[in-house]
Amino acid sequence: MHKKVLVERRGNVSVVSLNRPKAYNAFDVEAIRSLKDILVDLSLDRSASGVVLTGKGSAFCAGGDLKWVASYKEEYGDAFYELAAIYHQAILEIRRMPKPVVAAINGLAAGGGFSMALACDFRIMESSAVLKQAYTSNGLSIDGGGTFMLPRIVGVSKAMEIAVFDPTIPADKALEWGLVTEVVEDGQSLDAAIELVRQITSGALYSFSASKTLINDSLNNSLEVQLEQERRWLARCADHPNGREGISAFVEKRKPEFA
Repeated sequence: MHKKVLVERRGNVSVVSLNRPKAYNAFDVEAIRSLKDILVDLSLDRSASGVVLTGKGSAFCAGGDLKWVASYKEEYGDAFYELAAIYHQAILEIRRMPKPVVAAINGLAAGGGFSMALACDFRIMESSAVLKQAYTSNGLSIDGGGTFMLPRIVGVSKAMEIAVFDPTIPADKALEWGLVTEVVEDGQSLDAAIELVRQITSGALYSFSASKTLINDSLNNSLEVQLEQERRWLARCADHPNGREGISAFVEKRKPEFA
């Protein structure tokens, strides 16, 4: 049976690949449910210290499969309502996963693929790849947390420009606008993303998890609530073996060795 999402282990890094290359890795309900379930499993898998998300073939992900939507037995709205429910669970798994999730953008990232890439902690983009929000050009509105992440990355004015005019964003412009972390040569995004995950996980992973959680929550918290969250997480990190090792190494003037 053809699997629409594949998982491959590269040491302690799990590479998750959308596997519908003929459809530019657009996702239907089956594909996005599979992705969501895989992300849940990897979040709980202690042997997997980080995740790289990419696509097979020439695209990262073209978003929701509009051909599937058009063939839906009910109204188009019902199709998107069902699809978005599962897709949004996958986005939440990416944002709440206590491990680094890096997008290896090997080609077109459009629509839901654009929003999915923005949900990742970091994005490595190949030089010939392009980003495109695509929703508004098809008479739709942005989902997948795109309207949440986009203005926080590029600012409200630039987010409005992207939403209204739907420009095709090449790699150099994506880097300039802060939409991606790094641009690499074609064919190098997967290796670069894996190396980035390994770089992060060679440090204090519990500290990374705390930082990711705090930054996520800061987008909605008041200053008072955020300060209290910071106080609690700082105490937890200090009591964690990573924190104990970091403090000891600082006092002893040596490089920390995190487990």
